[in-house]
Amino acid sequence: MTSLTRKLLLAFGALGLGASSMSSYVHYKLLTDPSYTSFCDVNPALSCSQAYLSPYGSLWGVPVALAGVLFFVLVLLLAGLGGRAMSTARESAAAYILALSTIGLAVVLYLGWASYFQLHTLCLFCATTYVAVLVIFMISGRVTTFPMTTLPRRALRDLRTLVTSPLALVILLLLVVGVGTGIGLFPREGVTSAQEPAYPPLTDQQRVDLEKWWAVQPTVDLPVSNDGAKVLVVKFSDYMCPACRQTYEWYKPVLGKYLSGGQVHYVVKHYPLEAECNPSAPSNHYASCEAAAAVIMARAKGTAQKLEQWIFTNQASLTPDTVKKAARDIGGIQDFDAQYPRALQEVKTDASLGALLHISQTPTFYVNGRKLSGKAILPPQYFDYLIELALKDAK
Repeated sequence: MTSLTRKLLLAFGALGLGASSMSSYVHYKLLTDPSYTSFCDVNPALSCSQAYLSPYGSLWGVPVALAGVLFFVLVLLLAGLGGRAMSTARESAAAYILALSTIGLAVVLYLGWASYFQLHTLCLFCATTYVAVLVIFMISGRVTTFPMTTLPRRALRDLRTLVTSPLALVILLLLVVGVGTGIGLFPREGVTSAQEPAYPPLTDQQRVDLEKWWAVQPTVDLPVSNDGAKVLVVKFSDYMCPACRQTYEWYKPVLGKYLSGGQVHYVVKHYPLEAECNPSAPSNHYASCEAAAAVIMARAKGTAQKLEQWIFTNQASLTPDTVKKAARDIGGIQDFDAQYPRALQEVKTDASLGALLHISQTPTFYVNGRKLSGKAILPPQYFDYLIELALKDAK
């Protein structure tokens, strides 16, 4: 391994580590903060969130970005420590990197295929790691001077040397602990907190500020029946939207308090960010149309709420096939494909209404015609007080 080779491996290892670390951070924020919008989400065709929250973004609930972090850390260690003049593994370091990058290349080729041909989106951080892995593979392959069939024998020799080196053992221990901690602390998709957090009551000043804001909001005349209630709450929602999932859980107790008295009528309108049923908002939420149609079909079975809860709980792993299976097993829908065209038409009708209202993101709420945009999710106590204000105005 020449000095130039080592520098190149260190440079691209550092580049890949930075990109995979940022991928891990963005993925973590998407799972823990539903109001978070990734700065690398430029448009539907250039989106990190689409990739991270897809079934291809995690393996057994663990984000693949963490595997990228581990890969590039190992490359840096091998290039840095194994490339030193006094290192006994100097001759084999490039071959170890080649072996690692061969596996890495197979993984990134699969992920690249999934991104470009299945999700139809480009993740900038992901693409950066793909390039870094490819270059590392090419460099290490070029400088490996002995047959790879001899690598197992060399690895056993270097392993014996490793266990006699205190520094190497400490580094290995830190690496194992770091990886284990990262995996342990990372929230599992599909089982992220679905409970309403405890929020302090609004202060007098917060109430005054909210009243002032509410008073100047324009009112839209929605073509939706209030069913005789004083307050009509309409939500435009997408089942693959993390913020929609969060408001579903957060606002459930608030809405339950008012709906039981009949003073508030709550209506969900489907606004999937998927071109199949919503041409006004083309995106890559590739199971959103199926999910919305499944809930519509489940109404007749009386299982819509149960199915909706399952869909939101398993949001990160939704695919058209998993939705159909859940519709059958949870919703009791045995003829999904036969009912799909009719249910999809209702979804399209809802989406058309959203387009007329110029909905730009989900969730978007209307409380008696006053719009609450998806740009910022109101904590439950704020949403509760807005309904109180709407009830006062309706008297």
